[in-house]
Amino acid sequence: MTDERQLVVDAGGTNTRVGLATAQGLIPQAVRSYPNAGHRDLSGVLMAYLEAHPGPLSALCAAVAGPVRGNRARLTNHAWTIETTDLARATGAVHVALINDLQAQGLALDDLPEHRITPLRPGLAAAGGARLVLGLGTGCNVAAIHRVEGQLFVPASETGHTGLSDRPGLRALYDHLRAAHSHLPVEAALSGPGLSSIHRWVAGRTLPPEAILAARAEGDGQARETLRVFSDLLGDLAGNLCLAHMATGGLFLSGGTARAVAPVLDRAAFEAAFTARGPYAGIVGDIPVALIIDDTAALRGCARHLRQQTA
Repeated sequence: MTDERQLVVDAGGTNTRVGLATAQGLIPQAVRSYPNAGHRDLSGVLMAYLEAHPGPLSALCAAVAGPVRGNRARLTNHAWTIETTDLARATGAVHVALINDLQAQGLALDDLPEHRITPLRPGLAAAGGARLVLGLGTGCNVAAIHRVEGQLFVPASETGHTGLSDRPGLRALYDHLRAAHSHLPVEAALSGPGLSSIHRWVAGRTLPPEAILAARAEGDGQARETLRVFSDLLGDLAGNLCLAHMATGGLFLSGGTARAVAPVLDRAAFEAAFTARGPYAGIVGDIPVALIIDDTAALRGCARHLRQQTA
C-alpha cells in the first residue's frame, strides 16, 4: 500500500535525525533530531521517536556515518554498533536496511527541492551523466551516482580514508598531519578537524573551525592562508574524483563543513586545482559544482532506497 509508514534514519557522529516516509517520499513535518549522547544506542533513539509517533512500520532504512558490512554498521565517530536485528526488534519494522550516509545523500539528488541546492561553479551538466556527492563534516566521504535501468545506483565508498595525493608544495603540511594520521587519509585535511589541523600548521595554534572561518570573514591573514590551502586540496581531490567517475552530471558538496566553508572558499585556489587535469582539463572544466543545503537529504535518500527495493 502506498500509505504504509516507513521509518527513515540519519545516524551521524553527534546527532541522529529520524523521520517518516511513505511511497510518495519523506514527510518533512515528521522529522526530529536527537543528540546521540543522551542514548545508549540507536535503538533507544528510535524508541523515543516512536513514543511520539506510534503506529506500525512496513520498513526502516538507516543511513550510517560509517562503514556498512552486511547487516551491521559501525559509526566512525561515535561508539555505536548497529545491527538490523536490533532495529527490527526495537521498532517492529518488517524490513530493515542499512546504507552509508553518503549513499543516502547520493540517492536523494533527484528528490531535493531546487531551492535546497546552491550553485557554486557554473558548468554544462551532461544529461544522464554520472554525478558525485562529496561530503565534508566531521569526516569526509564520496558517493558516485549512476542511473541504471531507471533507478539510481550508488555504490558504497570510504574515500575519506584513502590517501591524500602527493603535492610537492605541501609536503611540510603532510609531515605535520602524519603526527596524528600515519597513513595520511584524505579526511586528515578535508574535514572540520582537518581545517583546524591545517590552521595549526599555518599559524602555530589550534582553533576550532568556526573560529577560523570567523577570522577569515574578518580578513585575518593566517585564516586566509588556511582557507587557501584547504580550497587547493579540495579542488585537487574533487578534480581527481570527477575524472575517476566521469562525473559529467555535476559535483555536489554536502555536510556541515562544506556549508560553513562555502562562503569563504578561495575560489581561485579551488578552480586552479580542480581543472589542473592536463589534456582532460576541458572535461573537468565543464562540470558544474553546487552545494546541498538540505538537512534532510540523507532521510530523502533512505526513502528512495526503500522505494527502489519495492519497485
